[in-house]
Amino acid sequence: MSPAPSESPVPHGHSSGKLSPDTVVVSAGRPPREPDAPVNPPIVLSSTFHGTGTPAPGERVYGRYSNPTWDPFEAALAELEGAALPALVYSSGLAAVAAALSLVPAGGILVMPRHSYQGSLLLAAGEAANGRFTIRTVDIANTAEVLAALHGTASGTGSSTGDAAAAAAPADMLWIESPTNPMLEVAEIEVLAAAARGVGALVVADNTFSTPLVTRPLELGADVVLHSVTKYLAGHSDVVLGALATSDGELHARLHQYRSLHGAVGGPFEVWLALRGLRTLALRIERSQASAGTLAQRLLAHPQVEAVRYPGLPDDAGHERAAKQMDGFGSILCIEVAGGAAAAQGVAEKVRLWLPATSLGGVESLIERRRRQPGEPLTVPENLLRLSVGIENVEDLWADLSQALAR
Repeated sequence: MSPAPSESPVPHGHSSGKLSPDTVVVSAGRPPREPDAPVNPPIVLSSTFHGTGTPAPGERVYGRYSNPTWDPFEAALAELEGAALPALVYSSGLAAVAAALSLVPAGGILVMPRHSYQGSLLLAAGEAANGRFTIRTVDIANTAEVLAALHGTASGTGSSTGDAAAAAAPADMLWIESPTNPMLEVAEIEVLAAAARGVGALVVADNTFSTPLVTRPLELGADVVLHSVTKYLAGHSDVVLGALATSDGELHARLHQYRSLHGAVGGPFEVWLALRGLRTLALRIERSQASAGTLAQRLLAHPQVEAVRYPGLPDDAGHERAAKQMDGFGSILCIEVAGGAAAAQGVAEKVRLWLPATSLGGVESLIERRRRQPGEPLTVPENLLRLSVGIENVEDLWADLSQALAR
């Protein structure tokens, strides 16, 4: 799938004409071209705004509803994702997850990958335990299983949490991660989104791993796209933010209301930093994605590595799907280390350049054994290491991994 050029400008300071995503990350959200105007949008530090007395649609009024500093980032992300409406920035990725889950109706059914961002799984499980909805967990790469779960047939419900009486009912929401965290399974997004529409279910796609430079779920049929802005979009491990994008006016209004009423708003300085980080997204993805491919190939032949998970490898289970719906294969890869959990943990502790830390998508390369995290699904191998490849020299990254594996 080739990158979709920009068809039209977003409302906040953009030139006309078709632009590639690589250009949009730099140009979208710029202030209007006026004499003596700044090239970059300023930070507006104000909790309240002048109004007419009776708030009119679109008036800022108060900092919990809107802030001028949010506008350029929300415009840029919307254009990158192909959304007809401005994106909505939230105080964290998990705040955006909570807002998206609020779209599941009371007593409804959520179909969710068994491997997903852990915060999403835990939050959804908590909501189900409180009786708000039922969860059907699925292997998102198993299309037949997901279709069955959407329709409520017994063969596809996987494990369920919630009201047993809802077992045969169609789903109300399909949650997609592709590639999944941390197993890197690839979903047939377009097929699954069409099936979800067929049963009247909303589709939310967590696009954090791919970014809109690699995958654009709205083009493939998703209703809402979710990001942990903390990761690739901001890209420097210095902010905590989330975002949602949609072209549906009703959904947009509901998600905006959720943000306003729950106070899940990002600080102006953090959003300004996220926009600054976004400007280099194309360069960072180009570098980290190329390095990830190189490392995956080399690790595949390493005697201390039992398996490599990376959609860019021709023999990877998700390779064919990824090649069809992604512009590249992302910058995350996983390895299973020979010798079990202790050996894998030893590698994470012996690296010198790679940083053993819980996050991903920054300029620095991070390594983590996921099963050490409480609540991680038991289907994640104990010897699995998740590698978030940064922008360092690939030979330095390889040398560091090699010495840690050897030790």
